[in-house]
Parts: sequence; C-alpha cells; structure tokens
Amino acid sequence: MTLKSMTGFARTDGTHGDTSWYWEARSVNGRNLDLRLRLPSGFEGLEIKARSLCQEKLARGNCTISLWARRESGKTEIRLNEMALAQAQAVAERAQALTELKAPRLDTLLGMRGVVEVVEGEESEEAQAALTHALIAGLAAALNQLVSARAAEGERLQLVIGKQLAAIGQLVERAAVASARQPQAIATRLAEQIARLTEAASGLDPERLHQEALLLAAKADIQEELDRLRAHVAAANELMESDQPVGRKFEFLAQEFNREANTLCSKASDIEISRTGLELKTVIDQLREQVQNIE
Repeated sequence: MTLKSMTGFARTDGTHGDTSWYWEARSVNGRNLDLRLRLPSGFEGLEIKARSLCQEKLARGNCTISLWARRESGKTEIRLNEMALAQAQAVAERAQALTELKAPRLDTLLGMRGVVEVVEGEESEEAQAALTHALIAGLAAALNQLVSARAAEGERLQLVIGKQLAAIGQLVERAAVASARQPQAIATRLAEQIARLTEAASGLDPERLHQEALLLAAKADIQEELDRLRAHVAAANELMESDQPVGRKFEFLAQEFNREANTLCSKASDIEISRTGLELKTVIDQLREQVQNIE
C-alpha cells in the first residue's frame, strides 16, 4: 500500500440547466480533520451533505472546500409588490392633501424602492433536487481528485521515509558493532574504573568497589536502546504497508525513536557511539518532519 499525504488540490467544473459552477478543494497538514465549507448565498442547504461526503473521503487535514456558482441572467422575474404600491400611493395622496401639489404620476410610484422587485425565477422542488444532486456529484469528483493528489504526494513521502528508516537501521547496526562494545574493550574499561576507584578511596571495600563499577557499566550499556530502535524500525515498515490512515501512529513512533536516540547519546561512553547517536538524532528529526505530512 501507499502512504497518503494531507497536502493536495483539486478543481472540477460543471453545469446543470441554467446554473454553472466549479468546486475547489484544498488541504494541508492538520492534527485532525478540520473542514471549512465556503458556499455562495442560496446554496447553504448543501452544507450537511457536503460535510458528510468530505468526512467519508478524508481522515485528516485542514481542508477548505469552496463552491462558485452562477445562474443565467435571463431567468429573473419582475414582480409588483402591491402592498408597497398601496402604501406609496397612500403616502402620495396624504402629501398632496397637505401641500396641494398635483398627484404623482404612476412611473414615479413604480420607481420607489420596493414597489417593483427583480427576483430569481422560482424552481420546482424536482428542479432544486436535481441541481443539488448534480452539485454533490461534482463535489464527489473534486474530492476523488483531491484523494488522488494526496496519494501521489504520499508516494513521494513513502520513498523519503523508506530511505530514512533504512539509514536509521544502518546507524543502529553501526552502534551495535562499535569497538567500545566488544567484550575486551568492556573488560578493559571496567578494570580502569575499578583501579581509579581503588586509588581514590583506598579505605573502601574492594568488593563493594567492584560491584559499583559493574553497576556503572550496566547503566552505560545501550543494548536495550538498540533493541527498541530495531523494533521501531520494524513497526514503521509495517505501518507503511497498512491500507489505513497511519499518520498519528507514525508521529507517536517518531517520538519513541527520538526518545531512544536521546537515551543512547546520554549513555554513550565512547566517541564513536556518541557520533553515531548524533547522526541518529539528525535522521530521526528529518523523519519527524516528514511523518507530520501523513494522513
């Protein structure tokens, strides 16, 4: 399977009857699925269906879904607001009585705000339902394109992350075979520690000093960290084969990688292991940046 990114863009165009439109869908990284729907006036009724469809197609990301729509101008109607006309006429007659001026002409009354209205032609419920169906189908097409774009970006991410995991595995094995971890080197280092402790505190029990030196050596051993790092690499490779969104799991795993690398560096008693630990931290930081893009 292929990882999916949270970054993508898509656009689809369509027409139905006298209405033309286009959908735009954009997404970037986000901790959860954060949907922002931008619908033009008169199309607010699409929100519930549009939001539900987005939630079916997308698992994570900050997503902005925008609709632009236009209807042909020839579908407008001119209507007479009879109540407004009656009120305007009554006001005109009252004004004439008070001022004894001549009565206003009909074109003057019709020119008053609200007497004549230009409105969109009414559609039947069937026509509205058909338009809604066409718009939602257009949105579905845009979301499918967005998912494809995110998958294509995910393929690039998978290649990068795969190389980073391979680099981490190589560095772990380099630390595992470091000369400072060979039995002879460990024995020599223990002998030196015991000798220094004995010289510094001649009055102390040699057996106790020997036990303390062994304890210090055990605390400096990095075998557990190496084993955990190997296990984390294996777990990460398994996640890359999953057909489910794995971004959250990958982010948690990257934190665990970092934790083990920090511990390894703090335990390092040799310059070779210390340098390897620092290289590990560098690659793991790069890995953490990449996994933040995974859905």
